[in-house]
Amino acid sequence: MKDNKIKPALIIKTVEKVLLGIIAILTVIAVLQEIYSIYNNGKVQLADLLLLFIYTEVLGMIGIFYVSNKIPITLPLFIAMTAIARLIILQGKGMEPIILLYEAGAILIIALACLVIRFKPLNTYIYQSEDEDLSNKLTK
Repeated sequence: MKDNKIKPALIIKTVEKVLLGIIAILTVIAVLQEIYSIYNNGKVQLADLLLLFIYTEVLGMIGIFYVSNKIPITLPLFIAMTAIARLIILQGKGMEPIILLYEAGAILIIALACLVIRFKPLNTYIYQSEDEDLSNKLTK
């Protein structure tokens, strides 16, 4: 007899995929709104390009999740670095120099985190038994 009970993990995965689909749709809408705003202004500024780049990274992150069911941690870190760079540009020349140093320091720390993650040993952590063959090899 088959077990017809709905598994909580399946519900969570389904909700997760639906929410990511909604985020993707809303991101595309935000891209269209930004392009419309650029068109109305009649010029493209660096802050606009960085915002579009952030949207592209978000869509890429969602795409990777749908293909592989995992999100590389470096993608959100890249988004954070781009967002801080955009913030620096939007604040302009009138901001306090110490604030600029703090924000640049934040970008440096995030970049170092990306570097550390990139060079971590491959067999130290397996996320939710994503590869059972590898998991079995490591435990033997």
